[in-house]
Parts: sequence; structure tokens; C-alpha cells
Amino acid sequence: MKKFIQTVIFIVPFAGVVACGGGNSDSESVVVETLAPEPVQPDPVQPAPGSTSTIDLPDVPYDYETLDLPAHYTMDVPGQRLPTSVNGLDNTPANNPVTNDGATLGRVLFYDKSLSANGEVACASCHIQALGFSDDATLSVGFEGGQTARHSMTLINARYYQRGRFFWDERATTLEEQVLQPFQDPVEMGMSLDEVVAAVAARDFYPELFTNAFGSSEVTSERIALALAQFVRSIVSYSSRYDEGRAMANAPGDDFFNFTAQENLGKNLFLQNIPNGGAGCFGCHTTEAFVSANPGPMNNGLDLATTDEGAGAVFNNPIFEGRFKTSSLRSIELTAPYMHDGRFATLEEVVEHYNSGVQAHPTLSPALTDQNGDPIRLNLTDEQKAALVAFLKTLTDESISREVKWSDPFI
Repeated sequence: MKKFIQTVIFIVPFAGVVACGGGNSDSESVVVETLAPEPVQPDPVQPAPGSTSTIDLPDVPYDYETLDLPAHYTMDVPGQRLPTSVNGLDNTPANNPVTNDGATLGRVLFYDKSLSANGEVACASCHIQALGFSDDATLSVGFEGGQTARHSMTLINARYYQRGRFFWDERATTLEEQVLQPFQDPVEMGMSLDEVVAAVAARDFYPELFTNAFGSSEVTSERIALALAQFVRSIVSYSSRYDEGRAMANAPGDDFFNFTAQENLGKNLFLQNIPNGGAGCFGCHTTEAFVSANPGPMNNGLDLATTDEGAGAVFNNPIFEGRFKTSSLRSIELTAPYMHDGRFATLEEVVEHYNSGVQAHPTLSPALTDQNGDPIRLNLTDEQKAALVAFLKTLTDESISREVKWSDPFI
């Protein structure tokens, strides 16, 4: 039986922005309802959008701490040239382990639209659960309708990027640093950190959530960052059709019992290096998490000349010019369009780029060059290209899209 708690939010203007309130399957649910009060007399301060909202959380928090990883996630296959396990890749810092209460708070913050300048945009507006925590817009739309500079990157398996830097250009040194920047971006959410803290403090359901997570109800930007980072790191994919087949195979190169002949062909092309007749994809999307095990951002030959400096604008080294972070391929079927600028609408276009479209940019990654240093040309047949696309779709993890613990708690 659900408990309904009605609370009253006081609308407080702050720095020109109206700051306002925005498990286990067998556990009882607590529903917290917050309503903007009806003024007795006309009030010049109007409630911001989203000031009336309800959150639905279980009495016992959902389990974010336990990672029930399958054996193939944590075991390296003997004889493999590249690592297959995620051992040593986790970028979770010692001072911010994922906890059930911390990630619960992070979930609410992630979906809270009151933390934008006009109460219309949340982190989840550009990282949509049903779309692999990415966005189907080429460039995401900010609080005033402006467009972001780059396509929204998936958050799946973010914890297994060993280098631990975030954004396409890797300008954030940690996830804890990254999660605060969209709030402060003039296009995305348009707030200052002081305004974010004030907006959180104005909502009556946060004190209990902060106390559960950190031992007191004090709201700080650091605590907001810690909780959001915990929530993002909890989003780990290991329940796709690929995982079902991999669990029954001795090595990733074996034919999977649950795959079609086309999917097994695509998998083998993905895993095999180019000199041996493969497509070499595993060289940059390594391990069972399908993340990059490379030492930094890569240039995948999208352009002949630099159109976006990427990491070149962050690191004082010309080798980073036009280079970008490589994200996980988990649930890639759901995260279209593709690349940092969203230029490719389909997986077929992505495969064709690597087959015939790689450009000779000065910082082109060596993995995409032939023995003469020229851009690689795979010369795949139509059958092989279709097989690669079919394999990539086996990485779709429906549990990520459906799991309630990662869903919007606001009703």
C-alpha cells in the first residue's frame, strides 16, 4: 500500500532564476507529492515549470551496488591479442563507490528539470533511457532551444573507460567533474552551481535523499556531483543477445548457438584484424564492455581536414587535433545518429565509412592505415557489410531500456 505525503514548496527567486521544487519489486513504494501553493492574494512570483511534481521511490532502494557480471566480463581469454575482460578498467574513485542511496539520489537529480534555468531540461533530456542514454537528435536541444555543439554520447558502460576522462574531447578529467558542466553550459541548462544548489535545497523531498546518501541533509555541488556520478556508473550493460551466446561459448570467436549464420559472420569480421581478412573493429572497441582500451582519443578519418578540433582544443599537443573519445558500442542500435557530430543516420552508413570512406587526416589513427600509411580500404562485400550490422544489433540490451531503477522517478 502506498503512502502519500503532501508537501508545500515555497517559490524563491534566486539570482534572476526562480528556484523551485522539481528496488526491489516486492518492496512498498513511497510517493512524495509536492504542489505549488495557491496564493491567497495575487503573487508577482509565478511558479516555474515543473514546480508541481511527484516522485515515486521504493521504501527499500533499488540495488545499484551489486554488479552481477557474467563470467566472460571478468575473464581474459588465453591467446587473445587484445584484452577481453574489464579487469582494471573501472574508473570509479575510491572516495565515491556506487551505493544504493547515492545512486537513488543521483537518479532523481538526473531527471529533475527544475535544475535548468527555465525548468524545462534535465540531464535525461539529452540522455534518454529508451535510446541507450543518448539522443536521437543530431544535436541536442538546450533550455532555450539552442543546439549543443556535438551529438549526445551514450552513458552505457561509462565506468569502464579506463582513462576516466569525459566528453567527446575529454576535457573533463573525471565523471564527477563532467556531470556538473551541463548545468553550467549556457546552451544546455543555463545555471550556475549556486543556482543549482539553491534549486535542490528548495525541494522538500531532497533532505531525506541527501541524508540517506551522505549522512546529513546538506546540499552542496560536490554531493550533487558524487550522486550523479554514482547513478551514471551504475548503468552497465551485460544482458544482450551477445551475452547470452557468449556465456555458452569458450571464446568470443566461437560460433554462438543463438546467432544466425549472418550474425556469426558479422561477429567474426568484427573480431578479426584486417590483415587476417577481418574488419578490425575490436581493435578500438575492446573487451566485453566494447569500450576503447586505447590510451586516448582517436581520429577515425571522418574528414580530410580538421572541422572540429576535438581533443586538440584541450591538450597542448598537435597529435590530438581532430581526435575524439571512443564510446561503448553496447546498445548502439538505439543510439543513432552516430559520431561526435551525428553525421551518420544508420549503422549501414557507419560500416560503409570504415569500408571505403576513411580520410587521410594528418592525425588519422594508425589502426586505420594500411602498410603504406594510406587510409585503409576494407573492400567488404555487401554480404559482409550486412553481417556486421546484424552483429552490432545483437549488442542491444533491452534491460537497460526497461529497468525501472534507471527510469524517470517523476510522475
